[in-house]
Amino acid sequence: MTAVTFKNCTPHDILWNDGTVFPKSGIVARVSATFSPLVEGVCDQVFGLVQDLPEPQEGTRWIVSALVLTAAKAQGRVDCVAPATGHPDCLRNAAGHILSVPGFVQ
Repeated sequence: MTAVTFKNCTPHDILWNDGTVFPKSGIVARVSATFSPLVEGVCDQVFGLVQDLPEPQEGTRWIVSALVLTAAKAQGRVDCVAPATGHPDCLRNAAGHILSVPGFVQ
């Protein structure tokens, strides 16, 4: 089996509970969005295509946000993962902010 390389396309480093760090790469994948006009302070938001996600590469999994993961999967990408921020084994600080995750979701 070929080893998998993870490349981080989020704007911050990702830390696993075991201490493994996935440093930010400088590439930030995002999802485009359009908005309807505001009516009484509320508008509709429609998500579009994933932007700035590198092309698939053999043996590479791209770490992206959960929103980008959802959009990428809808566009047929199977090479993306996102931090498992909803997992019960996430480590959090006293304020509830996530310090590390146990792994990724796909």
